[in-house]
Amino acid sequence: MRICTDVHTLPFVDFSKGKRGAIVAVPRGKTRITIRLDEDILRWFREQVHAAGGGSYQNLINAALREHITARRETLETTLRRVLREELPKRVAR
Repeated sequence: MRICTDVHTLPFVDFSKGKRGAIVAVPRGKTRITIRLDEDILRWFREQVHAAGGGSYQNLINAALREHITARRETLETTLRRVLREELPKRVAR
């Protein structure tokens, strides 16, 4: 494959009507973010989608997060009490 390095031999491309932004519009109710995940976690989600015959690993991650927060709905007071019960014995034992 030959790569052209001479600007004068490249075909002319008119970008005067070009627009900035994503090529694919983000669906309503979705927000594009950047997130760093451990490689093994991402690999697991991709493997699950592959084993299922296709789909979106991002949708699978979204579904897993939604399931987690739905199952973990508890009041702030309940959360604080749980965390204190879990952490206090560790600190007292030191």
